[in-house]
Amino acid sequence: MTRPAENVRLKAILLLVFWCSQGADSQLWVEPVGPTKVDALAGSNVTLAVTFSDVTQPAITWFMGAFPVATYIINSTTQPDVAENASAVVKVDPRGYLTFHRVSLLYTSTYTLEVTKSGFGEASVTFTLNVFERFQDVVVRPQPDTTVEGAENFTLLYSMREGVVMQQAWFFNGKAINTDSHYLVRQRSLVILKPHRNDTGPYALVLSNPFSEATANMTVIVRYGPDEPRLEARPARPFYVAGGSLSLSCQAEGLPKPTAKWSFSGEELPGSSGGVLNLTDVQTSQGGTYTCNVINPETKKERQESIDVNIYEIPSGSPACSVHAVNSVDLQYLCEWFGGTPPAQLSFPALSNSSSAAGNLSVTVAAAAGSDLDWKTVTCTAEHPIRQDGCNITARSPDEFVPAMTTTVDDDGKIVVAIYCVSEASPPAVVSWSRGDGALAGGVEHAVSADTTQLLLRDYNVSNFLLHSYTCVARNPLGSTRQEIQLRGPEISASSLFPNSDGTIITLTWEVPPMSVVTGFDVQMKGPELEDGKRNSDEYRTILQKPGSARSADILPLEPKSTYKFRVIPTARTTAGEPTEVHRIGPGNGLSGPAIAGIAAGIPCSLLFLLLLGLLIYFAIYYRKKGQQARYPVQRAVEKVIVTHIDHPHHLPDGEIKPLPAYNRFLQAPSEKSLALPEFVPPPPRPRPPQPHVRTATRV
Repeated sequence: MTRPAENVRLKAILLLVFWCSQGADSQLWVEPVGPTKVDALAGSNVTLAVTFSDVTQPAITWFMGAFPVATYIINSTTQPDVAENASAVVKVDPRGYLTFHRVSLLYTSTYTLEVTKSGFGEASVTFTLNVFERFQDVVVRPQPDTTVEGAENFTLLYSMREGVVMQQAWFFNGKAINTDSHYLVRQRSLVILKPHRNDTGPYALVLSNPFSEATANMTVIVRYGPDEPRLEARPARPFYVAGGSLSLSCQAEGLPKPTAKWSFSGEELPGSSGGVLNLTDVQTSQGGTYTCNVINPETKKERQESIDVNIYEIPSGSPACSVHAVNSVDLQYLCEWFGGTPPAQLSFPALSNSSSAAGNLSVTVAAAAGSDLDWKTVTCTAEHPIRQDGCNITARSPDEFVPAMTTTVDDDGKIVVAIYCVSEASPPAVVSWSRGDGALAGGVEHAVSADTTQLLLRDYNVSNFLLHSYTCVARNPLGSTRQEIQLRGPEISASSLFPNSDGTIITLTWEVPPMSVVTGFDVQMKGPELEDGKRNSDEYRTILQKPGSARSADILPLEPKSTYKFRVIPTARTTAGEPTEVHRIGPGNGLSGPAIAGIAAGIPCSLLFLLLLGLLIYFAIYYRKKGQQARYPVQRAVEKVIVTHIDHPHHLPDGEIKPLPAYNRFLQAPSEKSLALPEFVPPPPRPRPPQPHVRTATRV
């Protein structure tokens, strides 16, 4: 672009005046008309105008860089000599101006005009011509196409279909980029050194020249990751109970977002979505280390992280405590709570502050009779993450006990006696047996049970039972107790008879002493036959045989109007014991023995009572008469007869009689007139009145 013609002409005139003032002998000179730096739009016409000293026909040469493009002698008749390759564009006018017709980018260069004249020397002037195009289709592209965090370099290159850049400017997130340790701004490019994730974002390129301006945008994505995975269990707990549910989350930063895969015990677990693994109805077998692998498919980087999941299950049931004897001297306390994950931690704080075990604990301590451990309650504490529990155990010496005995008959018809000595103790007492002064051990005739509480006597001979005296001693580490056992022959200690309401059925019951050897019972009866009730017998006959374990017998049918007598005889095989007392039922011909004995014992008592009553009445009448001698006529004593009837029913319960009549009802309170009078001198003695006659009538 040139200055207006007016400015050019003005400058030429000034130069001419200056040359004239210097005189004809001045040196040759040349000056530009206008600026020496010329910007031109491609396709336009450009002129480089000059002015030089007024000499006749100076020779000029225009150089494009170092190469001449045109020569000319001013005001000559010859045409300018223009380089052939530039003749279509470059022209030299008669004034020596260099003109470009539809200048192109090829003519951007420095142009120097040299003026020469023989005898005048040389002069030159230099122009810079910059030819510009308007920007067309400016594009920014990355190199390489993708970049990963930590790569060496990442370059943004720009290209365009047309345009000449005079200035370029790069921007990131609207902020200008200059060359520094991270960016390198080059011609036609921007280099990002060691790119990282923070370089992700919008980039802008602004290009400009004197005739146009263009902007190109590009978004850069720096791939990165995965970062260290973040693992989380939800809900967050130190452990989970079997049967519950939980989820495991695996998240890691990365671009693009990394994919996560879960594995357990070296096997990949399906069902993970978005890095979340859901576990339902978990079991203890699912407890352990879970590993999450995250991978970025574009960066090809992979990381993994693990998390421990504790799944606990409470032991079944409750803790169980027990105590045992060790070598009959020491006590071994045991505490067990098996199962569970993890096993429960057990301890006996009262016995040891340092002993503990998982699931099964044993502590042995010395013990002796009178030890403070006797009846001491010891607690086992059971610690489990889910529940705390415990149990108690009390060791105690053997209690006093009563031996027991059973009698049976084996297949060979021999008597077998079993004696039991069981004492409550903890730990269980060990029983030792002896007969007389010698200890008993297992053999043909004697056998001791595995738990030592039973002594079995085989083929027992009842005939010499008085010689059989046994001793059992129950012992544990805390003490012992003993019992003497004297076996007895077949015997019944008590018996009773109970009829029904109409007298057709009776029930006999009996008791046996604890150490009596009995294998059966013979129930005997005297009276009519049970079948027809007509035949009567005066002899006892066995009507029932009961086993040794029986303690009662029902007898039926009976004739209510008949009289029966019953007794029970204990037996030990062929050896019979003493029969029970005789029990009678029915009207019969007299009272039973106990009834007669009761009546016999009651008659003297009744007579004595009546005698005392008569004396009391006598003295009462006597003193009353004495008191009436002064004021009342003497009355004759009245004989009072008291008759007592003792009636016996047709049917009396065995061994019972009715109580005597209440004789007190015959006592009459003395009359008010018989109260004592003031003292007086009694009259001479009178004949004693007759005694009341007391009669006792007994009807059977």
